[in-house]
Amino acid sequence: MRNSIQALSDELRRLKEAGVKTLPVSEASVKALAAAVRRRAGASAPAAPAPAIRPARVAAAKASPAPEPAAAEPKASLPPPPAFELPAGDKPSRWAALGDRVRGDPTCLAHVRPGKKIVLGVGNLDAKIMFVGEAPGADEEIQGEPFVGAAGQLLNRMIAGMGLSRGDVYIGNIMNWRPELPLGPGGTQVGNRPPTPEEMAYCLPYLRAQIDIVSPALLVALGATAAQGLLGAGTFKALGEIRGQWREFQGRPLMITYHPSYILRNQSNRSKRVIWEDFLKVMERAGLAISGKQRGYFLEK
Repeated sequence: MRNSIQALSDELRRLKEAGVKTLPVSEASVKALAAAVRRRAGASAPAAPAPAIRPARVAAAKASPAPEPAAAEPKASLPPPPAFELPAGDKPSRWAALGDRVRGDPTCLAHVRPGKKIVLGVGNLDAKIMFVGEAPGADEEIQGEPFVGAAGQLLNRMIAGMGLSRGDVYIGNIMNWRPELPLGPGGTQVGNRPPTPEEMAYCLPYLRAQIDIVSPALLVALGATAAQGLLGAGTFKALGEIRGQWREFQGRPLMITYHPSYILRNQSNRSKRVIWEDFLKVMERAGLAISGKQRGYFLEK
């Protein structure tokens, strides 16, 4: 139940960032959610009958079935972003040196929970396409690799739809640690929060270094947080304003699109097609062959 509620809460946040203002909520759904909250609170006596609730369109930001933990920013200010220079050499040796630098960074280490890992990008160091996500989640901080959870599995399928594999591209994140929230009853963090501008600014030099090493032909920002981390906070209000547009970062074309989790709980062909059209633009820009079948993916019939 907790995982289901958290997945729904994360998706509502994604929708809000994408510019979605309202969502339809049925009376049955509201009652079911209210019952789940009562059970979670350990209510032993029957609850008083709830007032009749008419199905309504409620604000996406307020539709979360349970409040999330307080998304407080880190108490202590972070030091200035690290300034460093990678050694000369081939790509593998420079990437290994960067890995040692990031994994030994005192600030990164100070923000990683005991037993968890700092996360650095993975993939082909000669990739033409580099995907950039936001921050590690629960699965990522365990494995020390970006996009290994449900959203990562979906991203793998999307990459396969391009005629590529995960090993053909490079995948990185704006952040190298999972942004902290207060620990839950079991001593583990439940839920995620977007990184603060200060956190993203601190980690950005490490992402820039990965781009320098890989030297991809183009970049793909997955989601609003990644786009803001690359373009700057306040560049846009809702991702829908710039989704599907080419921008530039570090002298390279940058495509802005939704995070894979946008369609994890919205499985309509229309939603899939929106992202796929952005991927088609990426394929064209990267010089990849596009078949008629690929051009027709997820078109409404």
